[in-house]
Amino acid sequence: MPENPVPLHLAVALDGAGWHPAAWREPEARPGELFTAGYWADLVAEAERGLLDLVTFEDGLSLQSEHPFEPDARTDRVRGRLDSVLLAARIAPLTRHIGLVPTAVVTHTEPFHLSKAVATLDFVSSGRAGVRVKVSGRVDEAAHFGRRTAPALRLDALDDPAALAVLAAEFGEAEEYVEVLRRLWDSWEDDAEIRDAATGRFVDRDKLHYIDFTGSRFSVRGPSITPRPPQGQPPVAALAHRGEPFRLAGRATDLAFTTPADAADARAVLAEIRAAQDGAGRADDTVHVFADLVVFVDERPGAAAERLARLDAAAGAPYASDARVFAGTSAELADLIEELATTGLTGFRLRPGALPYDLERITRDLVPELQRRGRFRTAYEAATLRGLLGLPRPDSRYAGAASATATATATAPATASASA
Repeated sequence: MPENPVPLHLAVALDGAGWHPAAWREPEARPGELFTAGYWADLVAEAERGLLDLVTFEDGLSLQSEHPFEPDARTDRVRGRLDSVLLAARIAPLTRHIGLVPTAVVTHTEPFHLSKAVATLDFVSSGRAGVRVKVSGRVDEAAHFGRRTAPALRLDALDDPAALAVLAAEFGEAEEYVEVLRRLWDSWEDDAEIRDAATGRFVDRDKLHYIDFTGSRFSVRGPSITPRPPQGQPPVAALAHRGEPFRLAGRATDLAFTTPADAADARAVLAEIRAAQDGAGRADDTVHVFADLVVFVDERPGAAAERLARLDAAAGAPYASDARVFAGTSAELADLIEELATTGLTGFRLRPGALPYDLERITRDLVPELQRRGRFRTAYEAATLRGLLGLPRPDSRYAGAASATATATATAPATASASA
C-alpha cells in the first residue's frame, strides 16, 4: 500500500442485465423488468449506497449487436433500451448524491437539443448531471435519419487511409459538438433570472447571449432556452480506445473512460490524452482518465471464474470485451485497481458482468476493501458531480460581456463629423 494513499474515483456502467450476454438468464436477473423505472432505480440506489461517484447509462441509435459496425440477427441476447437521458431524469429525484451520466450519440443529433436536455437533468438532479458523448460509425444508424450516408467501417481496417479520414471527421465533429454544448450552457449568465414580481421583470435580457457559433458542421445562434445549469457546465465524458477518441478526450472532455490491457498500456493511453490536452491549451484543466474493467466478483476463491465459465457455456462462446475482463475476489480486484492506479489513472469505471449480483459485490465487498486501504471515501463530501470529481465550477464565458460592451461604447471617443 502507498505511504499516503490517494483516494480513487469509482463509477459503474449500467447496461441491460449486465455486460455478459447471458446475464439475463441468471437466477438473480430481472429480465421482465428491464424496461421499468423501478429496475433502474434499484440499481442506482445500490450504487449510491456504495458511495460511488457516478453511474453511466448505455444508449445507441440501433439495436445492440455482437458486431461493432453492423446489426446482427441474434434473439438470445438482450435487445432494446430505454432512452438514457430520459431514464436518468426519471431516476434523479429518487437519489441524492450520485452522479448520473447518460450516453448520447452526437453523430446524428443536434447539440441544441442535447444541451437543454442535459441542462434539465442537471436541474432535476440538483447538479449531478453529466453526459457521455458517443460517435456513431454505423450504416444502419445513418439510415434512421436519412440526412447523410455513413461509409461502411470494419474493425480490422480502421487504420486504412479511408477509414482514418472518416474517423478524423467524425471525432472532429464530436469535438465541435461539445464546444457548442458548452457555449449553450454558458449562454445564460448565472444571475440572468431576476424574478421580480414588483417590477414585472423575470429575466435580464442583457444576460442572455447569442453564441453565434459557426464551425465545419454546426451553425448555432443561441441562446439556449434553458437557464444555466446548476453546475455551470455538467461534466462531459467520452469512451476512448484509440488515437482519434484519445484526442477528443484530451481536447474537449472532463472525463475519459479508457480500456487499457495492463499498466504499460495505461501509461501509453495517458500519455496520448495528456498530449492532446496540452496541445489544446488545457494543460491546467483537470481531465480525469478512468480505466474500464468488466468485473465478475465472488468472495470464494475460484467462484467468479466458475460463474463466468457457466455464463460462457450458456452464451455458447467465451466472453470477449473491449475492456479487460476480471474474475476473482474483491481483494484481488482491489489489488488490480491499486496496481493500475500507479500509472496515474484517477479512477475506474466498473462494468458489472451480471446485474444485480456483481453490482452488489462492488458496493458491499469491493468498496469496504478499498476503504480499509484508504483508497475510497467513507461518505459523500460534495453535493454536485463536479464537486465529487474535484472539478471547479466554471464561470460563464459570456459573463459581463454586455456591461463591458456598454462601458466600451460609453468611453469611446466621438467620431468627428465631416466638414461641410
